[in-house]
Amino acid sequence: METVRNSYKRLIEGNKLYSQSKQFSDPEYFKKLSLGQKPEYLWIGCSDSRVPANEVTGTHSGEIFVHRNIANVVVHTDLNLMSVVEYAVNVLGVHHVIVCGHYGCGGVRAAMGNSSYGIVDKWLRNIKDVYFKHRVELDQIADLDKRADRLTDLNVIEQVKNLAKTKIIQKAWFEKKHVEIHGWVYGLNNGLITELNVMHMENEDIEEIYRYDFTKEF
Repeated sequence: METVRNSYKRLIEGNKLYSQSKQFSDPEYFKKLSLGQKPEYLWIGCSDSRVPANEVTGTHSGEIFVHRNIANVVVHTDLNLMSVVEYAVNVLGVHHVIVCGHYGCGGVRAAMGNSSYGIVDKWLRNIKDVYFKHRVELDQIADLDKRADRLTDLNVIEQVKNLAKTKIIQKAWFEKKHVEIHGWVYGLNNGLITELNVMHMENEDIEEIYRYDFTKEF
């Protein structure tokens, strides 16, 4: 029990050191930070503790607005995510939305099998749908690790598309706001980000059936 308690206290002590170091390098640091935020980026990433948005991009507090969930999934009925996207785009005025997955993702690997994990099964269904959509390609990859890596890529690509299909993003484009959606995958084995060729920045980048016509909005 004492070991567990000490591991908790380490966080509080770490916070004190963090505060002291920031104020040492810039006495006005927290004063300036408290005045507000104007990030240029929204990061939609995995909840995995090994992929902190600021660290892997070399950015500072206030530069990236962050939303995380298991396996970086974009679901149009997820009110939490949709609220984050709307605030980021319409209030903060971000110009880049990044969907970032990572190789070695436990959620992706779990979605490839048939084991039951409880309530998270409902969430993993979204990734299973991605697998099913691309099953011909994926089933031809014999190595399970390589198959999982490819599913990670495909999952990011699908989530970028899902984000572009939302009314929030499309209305921003209609209003001539410069919003680009990017798909990235982070490598745990080397710390490098791979850009996938999947950027969306206008309504023409998605299938016509998903496009909203705001000129006919009631």
